[in-house]
Amino acid sequence: MVTPTPLDQQEDDEMLVPHSDVVEGPQPMEVLIFPKGNNVDNLSMYLDVADAANLPYGWSRFSQFGLAIVNQINSSYSIRKESQHQFNSRESDWGFTSFMPLSELYDPTRGYLLNDTVVIEAEVAVRKVLDYWSYDSKKETGFVGLKNQGATCYMNSLLQTLYHIPYFRKAVYHMPTTENDAPTASIPLALQNYKSTRKESFYDLQLDVKGCKDVYESFDKYVEVERLEGDNKYHAEGHDLQDAKKGVLFIEFPPVLQLQLKRFEYDFMRDTMVKINDRYEFPLELDLDRDNRKYLSPDADKSVRNLYTLHSVLVHSGGVHGGHYYAFIRPTLSDQWYKFDDERVTKEDVKRALEEQYGGEEELPQNNPGFNNPPFKFTKYSNAYMLVYIRKSDEDKIICNVDEKDIAEHLRVRLKKEQEEKEEKRKYKAQAHLFTTIKVTRDEDITEQIGKSIYFDLVDHEKVKSFRIQKQTPFQLFKEEVAKEFGVPVELQRFWIWAKRQNHTYRPNRPLLPHEELQTVELLREACNKTNNAELKLFLEIERGPEERPIPPPDKSSEDILLFFKLYDPENAILRYVGRLMVKNSSKPMDIVGQLNQMAGFAPDEEIELFEEIKFEPCVMCEQLDKKTSFRLSQIEDGDIICFQKPLSIQENECPYPDVPSFLAYVQNREVVRFRTLEKTKEDEFTMELSKLHTYDDVVQRLAEKLGLDDPSKIRLTSHNCYSQQPKPQPIKYRGVDRLSDMLAHYNQTSDILYYEVLDIPLPELQGLKSLKVAFHHATKDEVVIHNIRLPKQSNVGDVINELKTKVELSHPDAELRLLEVFFHKIYKIFSSTERIENINDQYWTLRAEEIPEEEKNIGPSDRLVHVYHFTKEAGQNQAQVQNFGEPFFLVIHEGETLEEIKSRIQKKLRVPDEDFAKWKFASFSMGRPDYLQDTDVVYDRFQRKDVYGAWEQYLGLEHVDNAPKRAYAANQNRHAYEKPVRIYN
Repeated sequence: MVTPTPLDQQEDDEMLVPHSDVVEGPQPMEVLIFPKGNNVDNLSMYLDVADAANLPYGWSRFSQFGLAIVNQINSSYSIRKESQHQFNSRESDWGFTSFMPLSELYDPTRGYLLNDTVVIEAEVAVRKVLDYWSYDSKKETGFVGLKNQGATCYMNSLLQTLYHIPYFRKAVYHMPTTENDAPTASIPLALQNYKSTRKESFYDLQLDVKGCKDVYESFDKYVEVERLEGDNKYHAEGHDLQDAKKGVLFIEFPPVLQLQLKRFEYDFMRDTMVKINDRYEFPLELDLDRDNRKYLSPDADKSVRNLYTLHSVLVHSGGVHGGHYYAFIRPTLSDQWYKFDDERVTKEDVKRALEEQYGGEEELPQNNPGFNNPPFKFTKYSNAYMLVYIRKSDEDKIICNVDEKDIAEHLRVRLKKEQEEKEEKRKYKAQAHLFTTIKVTRDEDITEQIGKSIYFDLVDHEKVKSFRIQKQTPFQLFKEEVAKEFGVPVELQRFWIWAKRQNHTYRPNRPLLPHEELQTVELLREACNKTNNAELKLFLEIERGPEERPIPPPDKSSEDILLFFKLYDPENAILRYVGRLMVKNSSKPMDIVGQLNQMAGFAPDEEIELFEEIKFEPCVMCEQLDKKTSFRLSQIEDGDIICFQKPLSIQENECPYPDVPSFLAYVQNREVVRFRTLEKTKEDEFTMELSKLHTYDDVVQRLAEKLGLDDPSKIRLTSHNCYSQQPKPQPIKYRGVDRLSDMLAHYNQTSDILYYEVLDIPLPELQGLKSLKVAFHHATKDEVVIHNIRLPKQSNVGDVINELKTKVELSHPDAELRLLEVFFHKIYKIFSSTERIENINDQYWTLRAEEIPEEEKNIGPSDRLVHVYHFTKEAGQNQAQVQNFGEPFFLVIHEGETLEEIKSRIQKKLRVPDEDFAKWKFASFSMGRPDYLQDTDVVYDRFQRKDVYGAWEQYLGLEHVDNAPKRAYAANQNRHAYEKPVRIYN
């Protein structure tokens, strides 16, 4: 059971139903809900594996599940949807982006949301499948799969299908290429290496699925004759408009017939793409000569027998907003089918390849047959979308042998080389347990990296020289290899072991001892590596003499410590590595100032400041060193890093990072932020480098400078929702967050996007005001004008109406206005003039202002004022679904007035042509259910007498086709019925 936050208080767009409420088991699951839709005007709901980031290696479960929103008034109207999915660490959630319209969910008369509570039910059936990660497709089936490169499953399934048509494969090998072509730039070469593509001479047909039970009915529909007559006459050149018949017949069918099943269609009523999951059958053998060759032209070659056998079935699993593709193929047309699912290939039977891909619904067996429980049915969202048939008379030609002679010589050479490289990699991997990797860092590596790719510690070990050495190799032999690589004699090499400190830094810890260098590299690795890492990391200390020639390293006693030095230039904010020194721990920093100045290129007596780089996680710690205190008393030891700089010579306000600690803190916390406007939420306007520690004032000040604004307080920021990839509903209040890091945080994720807008008044002043977007409907003109009304929060609706009167054109000077609340094409409220505007929400509800009609002002004591809404009906899962659209309105009905009398007033009010209006139907609605009316029915008796407006549960419905242009209008997601021009004023 979920109790959502009121719409005007929701900060974010999703919530999790705890897994303990859904299913018990070794790996619990939870329901992920988007109460305001996942980028759609529908409730979005998914089944999700709890704590998916920490799933054990290779975890995978196949689940059939159902999710339901319970109707709390009448459970028979509950909405339930079913699906199935293979859950694993890569695809840990599955479900429905468009579960149900938000208009129905938030309509209090529908019964799904009562007392701010929504009841959600989930039923999950889980079974374990074969180990995906350890499964060997080649060993089990003789075939290999194709790696998914990221949403490439569609291409993978198609390529597998085409590859297993040998005739096509041979044609690809005969495409002209040269040995100089690159696979990334030549499609034929990529296919020859990759072995497949599509040829233009292969025909494919798009067959309807909706309204057809099988392939034969689709072919019947394809060749169906259409009569062109009446308003749809055919324009014959030279003969004007003529009655005609239009149809299609086939002159011939190709040897390989590809049938595209139209599983995806555009729904004009919903104004969106939908997937057709209806049951649709296809045969193992397809006879296109049936019924006296009715699909073929009389001119077709009668000697050709068009009997086809099924070769492959391409499947889409999921919905219109996403899913997965795979293929069932029988490469040799034997009885054995194979499922090609990216990297994995499995053997399958004919039922799995055919019947289970028909789509439709499936019923799970009862767990408790003795109980009278309704069966658990679910829609099969995995179904065929493409079929490949091969003509039986051409099987030998199509399923032919592809020999080496069919492959060009330069291709054979290239493929042989690729195979040899692959074999080398395999051997390398197979022999990995016999080798140890040793990574050797030198001063050159540190110089190359510090201040460029890294700033903290000394080196990225992934970017230094790596040696692959047999484990039993004596370390002395390894030193000889180092000598060859770096040109440093063995006797001049001194190696240091790296160690990870408790503060998470990684530094050279101590030099190797003489007896350690007598060991094998494996024993040395095991002795030096307490974390059991397969690698051995070493620092090679090389002393340089005249002309940079290697010389023996200095003796090291227990009193000597090896220190590394970085130089910081505050005027240019540059940090670089300048070298290392071996010093006595009893000495003081002041004793080495001259050496440091020489390393930096400073004058010998230059005054410098020294800082110890201590750690950088979770925050930077860099403290100034007292030059008069010994290294021992300052707790300086082997591998420590000392940064130094000249004292700042310019004004501090001219240098943002005057010393080493401030610069390192900046580097650790800097963030490149992408700024976007609310009008273009998908496009970066510009980027700025900021610090996560910047305050609210820092951020808007720098943004104002970027935009050339004098007043930073006129900038309003909005954070980014990482799940919906949209701005959060509520902007950031003035000084409402402390730091930039708070602006970018979204639950456990961090964004790098901020939205901004430039206001006409300072934000603190605006926050004392209430802004309302009001759509004014002119009484006599076909137009809607949208006004932004801004008033103090303590104002009331009467003040809004008075402000509107100064902005709009009235039909006459004494016209009275009212303010309505409209949501998804229904009127929910008429505001009292004394109601405070502070609590009015115009983000999800449309505020509509209009003149009060004279008939309503003069309503008699026995008259009734009723709501009138436009609607259509479409087939739903459990019942015919009523969909409201267009602009609702009020209508006064008089005692004894019949539908026929009311219809004439409605037609005049809406100005509907007679021809269109004759097709309209009328119904009285109570609790969402229509009761259709006849012209002689007295409408007055169908509605209760109410002393106040607000009979939401009863309305007069106008059923007709929604043929208004599909374009957005007004203050939110609603759309006008017979759409008027829209003008927007601020």
